[in-house]
Amino acid sequence: MGEIAMAHASVLLTSAQMGQADNMTIASGTRGITLMERAGDHVARVASEMCSSQGRIAIVCGPGSNGGDGFVAARHLHQAGHAVDVLLLKDPAGLKGDAAIAFGQMGLPSQIVEPAELKENLSGCDLIIDALFGAGLDRPLEGNAAAFADTINKSGVPVLAVDLASGVNGSTGEAEGAAVQAVRSVTFFRCKPGHYLLPGRDLCGDVSCVDIGIPESVLHEIGPQTFVNEPTLWRDAWTVPGRAGHKYDRGHAVVFSGPMSSTGAARLAAGACLRAGAGLVTLASPPSAMMVNASHLTAVMLRSVEGLEGISDLLADKRLNSLLIGPGYGVSDDTSEAVSVLLNSECAIVLDADALTSHQNAPEALFTQIKGRKAPVVLTPHDGEFVRLFPDLVALDKLARARGAAARSGAIVLLKGADTVIASPDGRAAINSNAPPWLATAGSGDVLAGIICGLLAQKMPAFEAAAMAAWLHGAAGVEAGAGLIAEDLAPAMRPVIARLVEKP
Repeated sequence: MGEIAMAHASVLLTSAQMGQADNMTIASGTRGITLMERAGDHVARVASEMCSSQGRIAIVCGPGSNGGDGFVAARHLHQAGHAVDVLLLKDPAGLKGDAAIAFGQMGLPSQIVEPAELKENLSGCDLIIDALFGAGLDRPLEGNAAAFADTINKSGVPVLAVDLASGVNGSTGEAEGAAVQAVRSVTFFRCKPGHYLLPGRDLCGDVSCVDIGIPESVLHEIGPQTFVNEPTLWRDAWTVPGRAGHKYDRGHAVVFSGPMSSTGAARLAAGACLRAGAGLVTLASPPSAMMVNASHLTAVMLRSVEGLEGISDLLADKRLNSLLIGPGYGVSDDTSEAVSVLLNSECAIVLDADALTSHQNAPEALFTQIKGRKAPVVLTPHDGEFVRLFPDLVALDKLARARGAAARSGAIVLLKGADTVIASPDGRAAINSNAPPWLATAGSGDVLAGIICGLLAQKMPAFEAAAMAAWLHGAAGVEAGAGLIAEDLAPAMRPVIARLVEKP
């Protein structure tokens, strides 16, 4: 990304990158204890919002900088009139650096507690501040720390996490063992991937990201490549139609239909493709399915296409510029051969559903053909389809899986789920977070594939098109609301797109 885009996109920092940002800020003249003081002050402010001045707050502190933030918060909360209990996981004699300074400045009594004692200490609290471990933890909680997390969760008391819920990996969102369940978290400078990837997103609750004085300029040296998927990431790559424009300026997309018994998926995709802004959309139908497709289509055009020869004849029309194959098309060698013909074209292509599964026995051949073409390809697997194409990558965390698949295939990979990840072969990745659970319904993925195809028809870069499509899909799901079915999504996109036009 360019410098302007980097400045405005919602950057996510891994734990290591956040440490780098801290170190660069300290090296430029800001003391570490100053950053800790600002962080703890923000935690105290949020805690005060969550708990009345008469409430009792227990702050459970670990042995590192996260505990140091807790010590600062304890001092501020005490000065504000709150009753504060500072509970320690380990002997404070082992504290080092800024955490030791913060402990010395706290001026409040504290006690080392064993897991068996913690339950009693938390009894009667109105709020717990989890200052055990932040994003720097890269291993599962063990021993007393794991027991602390379990006791905190069983207490029934609301939890405010400092930086990240303890037990959650800040870089991956994974929680391999015990983890604290927070209702809110306060993090600093930039959020981490673990705030957006599951289960971290659920464990961290509502997240507030606050400024502690780290300059924006450090981002350019760090060069982060992970982003929150929101309009700032792709809005400048999307062109709103101009007054003098016409439909041919917005591209001509083709969606390939399956046989008569499974045509609905392609029609859903074609309708979403048109709604996403493609100037023209043609549904390429087997002759046997022409009647059923014709009875359902209006603005989407229809063309009879039979076999590989029919596909080649269709693609001879150079006005076509984006293609989608897979929804309801059927899993077979014929499908993989049809994909190969499409890949020989100069069109941007979306491969979804059956087009992916049809290559499960020879994925490398598919990837070789993708890498040999100039026009982009977007793959849209869910977890089941992903394992068929990339079985050796499944053990990795979700960001690493998507990035590894993009690098191997040469395609943009949109790895679907409640925390969809969009990854590019160049290393960029975006995490989508606006999808409501109601999107988990039959045909929803077909709509998403169609939106991508429609944006590609408008000549959006493929990474931005896939990211925008995932966001539009989620926003349409929110607009349609509880009880939605796939047919509701394309109409729900209209007000969502209107708001994007009104607020560029």
